Amino acid sequence: MNTKLWIRSIIVALAGFLFGFDTVVIAGAEAALQQLWGTSDIFHGNVVVASALWGTVIGALFGNIPTDKIGRKKTLIIIGVLYTVSAIGSGLANDPWTFAFFRFIGGLGVGASTITAPAYITEIAPAKNRGKLVATYQFNIVFGILVAFVSNYLFRETPPEPWRWMVGIEAVPALLYTLAALTITESPRWLMMNKGDEAGARAILVDLVGPEEAEINLNLMKNDNQVKSKTESIFGKKYKFPLMLAFLIAFFNQFSGINAFLYYSKRIFEEAGLNESAALMSSVGVGIVNLIFTFVGMSLIDKLGRRQLMYIGSVGYIISLGTVAYLFGSGYTGMAIPIFFFLFIASHAIGQGTVIWVFISEIFPTHLRADGSAFGCGTHWVLAAAIPAMVPFLFKTIGATSVFAIFTIMMVLQLLFVWKIMPETKGVNLEDLQKKLTS
Repeated sequence: MNTKLWIRSIIVALAGFLFGFDTVVIAGAEAALQQLWGTSDIFHGNVVVASALWGTVIGALFGNIPTDKIGRKKTLIIIGVLYTVSAIGSGLANDPWTFAFFRFIGGLGVGASTITAPAYITEIAPAKNRGKLVATYQFNIVFGILVAFVSNYLFRETPPEPWRWMVGIEAVPALLYTLAALTITESPRWLMMNKGDEAGARAILVDLVGPEEAEINLNLMKNDNQVKSKTESIFGKKYKFPLMLAFLIAFFNQFSGINAFLYYSKRIFEEAGLNESAALMSSVGVGIVNLIFTFVGMSLIDKLGRRQLMYIGSVGYIISLGTVAYLFGSGYTGMAIPIFFFLFIASHAIGQGTVIWVFISEIFPTHLRADGSAFGCGTHWVLAAAIPAMVPFLFKTIGATSVFAIFTIMMVLQLLFVWKIMPETKGVNLEDLQKKLTS
């Protein structure tokens, strides 16, 4: 594969590193912040912890506007600026509302990145390698998660207030990413669609995928541009099936409980009987397992396909979540719970974690990719905000057993979705895939 194509994809995918770091770094700081500011469980869950998630919802719902209007490249640069400002501001905050405001700004970057980064990589990648290249975004997410867990552990006793170091250190990689984003070119498909710049698109494609692949893609893009309607909407009857696919994969992603677990991993491990230091180290173990199995998923997605990975992940979810629900229900405390959570993370990483951003970015046509991604990512992030925000309350009211039992049932439904509804998209050119899904 062209080295330039790899480098370009990795630079853009670094938005995912910041996504992962920004999303999970709160896990090490949230308990100290609740104690420092004396906030209630509801306020702590919905404002202090979930403020970034509500920003992510807004960023995901409206990130399609700059992605389409000013281009993929400029939007990626803006995302880097948002991450940088958020890290500095939240690290210096002295009250919960200021902290929540700057975390919200970072959330805007996270939400927009889930649209723009996968769309950009999808639009420069050849069909045979598209899954692997787009999955570099997810790989960077879990790498960012691992680094956040390690960072939290290293800063756990840094004076005067460890939480400031935990959330503020993100400014360093955020600034480096912003500078790197300045070096990339624009998406060739965006140039064709919005600017009619065939020469510019050809030059970029030839540089990235070679002249033969470039001409194939240019011909497909020209045909697509001729048939598209400027007034089309993703909510039109023609796009009912891809819209349903985007909704369902995002819905099941969050009803696995993945974000609820990542945000409150330390608290959940402590409830399983681990002391604070062991809980933090177990969180680092979660990050390592996540990284390893995301790499496995990334290496298999263009070989086995999207559906096969979702089958593997769904079965792993059901086994791990069902066992955790049983262990909590039996009153068991000990290392078996972290072990089955590691299986849960591995199942997510090889399945939903690897597939979701690839799949959502593939199933919509170029002129509606940002809009369709905004719908799918918006669904994902609304649930990602709502579910974790309720975790402290639900653990106190219905208990951990019932919470994990609900997640288990939802994963049985996901298995049925993969079996009966989800199409395979591996190895198909984007424009041909559009015809297949809208016919």
